[in-house]
Amino acid sequence: MHVRPILLVAALAVLSGCVSSGKYDEAVRDATSARADRDRVAAERKELDARVARLSEEIHALTERAAERDAALVSAGKRGDDLQKSLDEATTMNEQLRAELARLGKDADRLLKEKGALASSLTEARARLEELRRAQSAAEGRAKLYQELALKLKKMLDAGDLTITLRDGRMVLLLPNDVLFDTGRTEIKPAGRAALEQVAAVMKTIGGRDFQVAGHTDTVPIATARFPSNWELSTARALAVVHVLLAQGVRPEVLSAAGYGEFDPVASNETNDGKRKNRRTEISLVPNIDEMVAVPR
Repeated sequence: MHVRPILLVAALAVLSGCVSSGKYDEAVRDATSARADRDRVAAERKELDARVARLSEEIHALTERAAERDAALVSAGKRGDDLQKSLDEATTMNEQLRAELARLGKDADRLLKEKGALASSLTEARARLEELRRAQSAAEGRAKLYQELALKLKKMLDAGDLTITLRDGRMVLLLPNDVLFDTGRTEIKPAGRAALEQVAAVMKTIGGRDFQVAGHTDTVPIATARFPSNWELSTARALAVVHVLLAQGVRPEVLSAAGYGEFDPVASNETNDGKRKNRRTEISLVPNIDEMVAVPR
């Protein structure tokens, strides 16, 4: 763009005759070289400007990417904090749940044990109640039977030939030996046989019962060929009564005989009256199984 003024100056110089032809050519070459240099510089500047523009765009893009990355890191950091907080809360809740479950487990075990103890106590209470009911029923049955026997044997009771008592859970018909036997003898006297006939008549009306005939003596010893001791005497007297009862129609399968000698007294043997009471024959009603239930304490 500055070539034309230079050429014009050169032309003016030639025309004015101040510059030679050689210098003119040199000036033209210099002007052409300068124009080429300026064009090259302009082209290089243009290319540099383009490269600067591209670099600026790249820097801007990198800056935006860096900003996005920073924002992402900040966001990720916040999310990480939130996640950590949530994790901490979850851990705390889990520990609380574990503690609660442990407590509930202990409570459940305690409740199960208490329930088992209560169930056991309830079972025991029910069993005791059932035993009480059975004992009450048995007692009521014995009382009813006692009343029936007392009514049926009223004449003998009033005459003193018989006593009805309860001993060791058994109902006992007690006949004094003075009514049945003479001293040291096993033959039943007529009055005693008459008494046993009345007793046998009542015994036959009692169903579902077994009877034990037991002989008892006082402490006065006996030593004969037939009765070496009071054992043999008491047993022989019991058998004599059994035979009379059998003769009166009492079934043999409900009868048994026993001899106790002087070893089951009901009174003191230190007096004559006590000895008289101990010399006796008893007919016991053997209790049924349900009547042998002890009253629970």
